[in-house]
Parts: sequence; structure tokens; C-alpha cells
Amino acid sequence: MRMRAAVLRSYEGPFAVEEVTLSAEPAVGEILVEIAGCGMCGTDLAVRRSAGRSPLPAVLGHEGAGVVVRTGGGPDTTIDVGDHVVLSFDSCGNCRTCRGAAPAYCDSFAALNLFGGRHEDAPRLTDVTGGALAPRWFGQSSFAEYALVPARNAVRVDPALPVELLGPLGCGFLTGAGAVLNTFGLGPGDTFVVLGAGAVGLAAVMAATAAGAPTVAIDRHPVRLALAERFGAIPLHSDTAGLPERIRRLTDGGARYALDTTASPALVNDALLALRPTGSLGLVARLHTALSLEPGTLDRGRSIRHISEGDAVPALLIPLLTRLWQAGRFPFDQLIRTYPLADVNEAERDCRAGRVVKPVLLPNRGSR
Repeated sequence: MRMRAAVLRSYEGPFAVEEVTLSAEPAVGEILVEIAGCGMCGTDLAVRRSAGRSPLPAVLGHEGAGVVVRTGGGPDTTIDVGDHVVLSFDSCGNCRTCRGAAPAYCDSFAALNLFGGRHEDAPRLTDVTGGALAPRWFGQSSFAEYALVPARNAVRVDPALPVELLGPLGCGFLTGAGAVLNTFGLGPGDTFVVLGAGAVGLAAVMAATAAGAPTVAIDRHPVRLALAERFGAIPLHSDTAGLPERIRRLTDGGARYALDTTASPALVNDALLALRPTGSLGLVARLHTALSLEPGTLDRGRSIRHISEGDAVPALLIPLLTRLWQAGRFPFDQLIRTYPLADVNEAERDCRAGRVVKPVLLPNRGSR
């Protein structure tokens, strides 16, 4: 099958929309999906900083959604041709954490999602010269018109939903909302602070508001603070003097939970100091420097941990998020701007400049 895809050939260069060839039919347990829309996530762009660990050239994209056009069948495959699906992260399905309903901590997570697949995975995408492209990014490589994916990573959704907008529910929005609903289990009366009001942070704000938890949102961009306020949070600029004390005043003595999406050591320390006794801080962004904690940050039972993919089982969380959206309680579509695949580099520029919270590429049609 020949199709168009956005290919990244160098860590410093732009994406190129090229004709590529998908050389395999769906095997048992796989499906072929026509991609209606694919979100652009910070993890896609972080490939540029991977120091060569994520192999190139590659077709990136891991927030895909679309319509199933072929299936390889199999005893465990319940998805059929014509189904609308959201694609999420890859996992082996067999290790202890996968069997324990924690696929985001799969033993093979890094290999399957970040580093081009396992060594035994054969390349399936080639360019016009016959050169191999890296194996499936996050099991998807969905910056393309079609994606060949494991059926276990696809979640069937209501065909009445705008499928072209649903892809970010498979990673970015799932991560923020999952941290709130799964990791922390926020409910009425809990207090919450989120550091960074990007796609993940604003999804966390929406989920916290839906859960009835008073929330403070920290960011340095006025537009994103205004969005956080629209979605129910108290906005607070990250340069506010005495930030931990200010948060404690706004959260009745300290936040019960905090989520950092910034990887800023200074803000991580501020978040810990803003917690109430026994409060918990979750980290979702990868730290790029050593994290030094100030004296007292872990006193009085405070704790800190990393959260992967919102501790989600996508087949459970994605339907919940779509139901919340249908009820007007998780308006993630207000964060999205769509782009035709040909404008992938404009989408990246807008994302990096903060002009858009969540770009979504439409490989099979123009922008709305």
C-alpha cells in the first residue's frame, strides 16, 4: 500500500511529507486503520532531543484515531472493519505489569514505544527508494494516512463522535486526566495544583473540575492561564513571589495532590512545599537534569512519584473521557487546532511557540 506520511529524517531538520509504502497486511491480532486525525504530542517532538536513541528516519505520531479498514482477526480481536477507534500506547500484554492491569509500566514499554520497536520487529514502512523507515513509533506511526497497529492498543468508540479529534485521548489528554482520576482518585473536597497548563495540565484541570476538586493552575503564559480559569481552576503565574505560601492559602492549608508537567526543578520544589501533610506530587514530564530537593520538601509524609500514561488502562479510561465530553464536563476539543498533513511543520512551530495547545494533523483531508 502506498500512502502519504510525514517523515522525520534528521534530529534537526523539518518533517517531509513523502510517499511511503506499507509492505505488510495485518497479521493475527493486528488492524489497519485509516487515520482521520493524529495529535502532535511533546513526546513526538522530544525525539529531536533523544541523542540518537530514537532511530531515524521514522514516521512519528502516536495519538491517532480513525476507522478500521482491515483486520487480521484472531481469537482475542474484537474489533471489526468499520469500527471507529482511538489508538493508544503499545504494550506486550504478557509481562507481570501488563497482566496486573498496568500496561503503562510494561517491561517492554521503552523498546515498543520510544526506541523503534524490538530487534525482532521487521520494518514495514519504506520510502520511494526502498529504504527502511524505523518500526512503528508507539505501535502506530500515525503521522500518515494509514497505520498498522496491534488491535489490543485500539479502543472502539461511538461512531457518532468526531473521530478526527479523539486521538489525543490516547496519550496527552489520557495522561493528565488519568493522573487525576486514576493515580490520585480526586473527589469532592480534595485540593489539587497542576504545574504547567499545556495539553496534559489542562486535561488534568478539566478532570479535576469534573471530579469536584478545587484546583490551582500554575503557568507563565497568560493565554493558558485564562484557559485554565475557563475550565474551573484558579490561575496563578509561575513567577508569583512566595509561590508555595500562595498555593497553601488558596488550598486551605496545602494541596492534597499536585501534578508537575514542566520538569522544572524549581517548580517541583515549590509544589512539594505547597502540599499539606501526607500530600502527594506526581511527575509526568521527563527530567533533563538532576533533581535536588530543598530541605523540608519531603517532611510530614509528603511523597513524590513518576506517573506514566496516567496509570491508565486505555480501554477503560478513554470511554469514560468521551462520556464526560458528551456531558459537557471534559471539553478537550476546545484545546485543539487542526492542520492538514502538509502543514506538519507549521503545527510543530505553533506548538513550540505556544500558539496552540494541541495540534491535530488530518492526513486525509484539509484543516477545518
